[in-house]
Amino acid sequence: MSIAISAEPKIHGVRIDDEKITVDLADGRTISVPLAWSWRLSEATTEQRENFVILGKGQGIRWPEIDEDISVEGMLSGVPARRPALH
Repeated sequence: MSIAISAEPKIHGVRIDDEKITVDLADGRTISVPLAWSWRLSEATTEQRENFVILGKGQGIRWPEIDEDISVEGMLSGVPARRPALH
């Protein structure tokens, strides 16, 4: 009998193009979400999109210039960023 050890997914690499955000995970999986899931990234310049840091031990990605954060858990669970409501 084998026991599966649950490990939190960790980001190992990030690629962004005009259509999607692609993340390589430390366990060998690759996931991607549409760029449109982040309205801030959709509206950002290529240079702003390329200026990111991987947070902590790989739990998320931060784009400081545009104040955007995306977690690997959010990508895996399918939770896009919501645009704030205008008042």
